[in-house]
Amino acid sequence: MFIVHHLNNSRSQRILWLLEELEIDYQLRRYERDPVTNLAPSELASVHPLGKSPVLEENGRKIAESGAIVEYVCNQFGRHLLPRKGSDEAITHMELMHFAEGSAMTPILLQLYTGRLGSAGEPLKPRIEQQLDSHFQFMEHMLRPSGHFVLDDLSAADIMLSFPAEIAVKQDGGKRYPKLAAFVQAMHERTAWQRALERGGTYRFA
Repeated sequence: MFIVHHLNNSRSQRILWLLEELEIDYQLRRYERDPVTNLAPSELASVHPLGKSPVLEENGRKIAESGAIVEYVCNQFGRHLLPRKGSDEAITHMELMHFAEGSAMTPILLQLYTGRLGSAGEPLKPRIEQQLDSHFQFMEHMLRPSGHFVLDDLSAADIMLSFPAEIAVKQDGGKRYPKLAAFVQAMHERTAWQRALERGGTYRFA
């Protein structure tokens, strides 16, 4: 059985959602951020050297990094969430899986960290905002008429991209990125997403 080391208000919410979509039984070990610093608790360092979440554990083997976890789980239990191997969609899917934790998260994290600097971070603000808009506009463009990113049904890329999409909408981007707003609403209405929210606890991006 899988064990999910889950940190509140984090990208590990996607892993709970994935497991619920696939109706996979799992144990949940919850960790809470410090209410003042918003940092992960020190206990997570005993799970993984970086002290971060999510971490998926199976028979004592621990797997970190959201993209790696999603790929591992889907290859075993969710092939229907992956495009056909060798297809053009499979290439796009691979690109977006990496984009979700690579390109998309860079300006999001920069905004988070420089925001804590107050006036000292102001010189960087215009460039970060430009990059945020550029990446969110790219996501807006990539959404298909079906409301999904690659296939015309749920794919692993949808699950990975749900977090940056939630950030875009949470930052009052619903009007600027209407397709992303519709995507987030549709994902949040899924029964499996609701079950994941119930198990994972309060999630500020819900």
